[in-house]
Amino acid sequence: MPGHEFSDEYIRKLAKLSRLTVTDAQSAELRTSLSTIVTYVERLRRLDLDGVEPLANVGELTNRLDDDQPGPTLPPEALRGIAPEMHDQFLKVPKVLGDGGGA
Repeated sequence: MPGHEFSDEYIRKLAKLSRLTVTDAQSAELRTSLSTIVTYVERLRRLDLDGVEPLANVGELTNRLDDDQPGPTLPPEALRGIAPEMHDQFLKVPKVLGDGGGA
């Protein structure tokens, strides 16, 4: 489907959900880039892939599946020194869910 068009409002919503600040000039650039990407994905969706085996790896290598082993950890004193804020022994982080996000 050539000609995917995205509004400035849609780009601003995507930016907000992505926690990005976007200028008007960047919004115009992003509209063009996003339209190009979506058009390309639509072209890929129309490919006839009947009889094509799914590809798990592009090479002949297999992923290593080592057992999980705990590694070295940061000492609590060092963590307190670099953490922006602590609450008792816990890191205090900004809220990222439930603040108007969602599609």
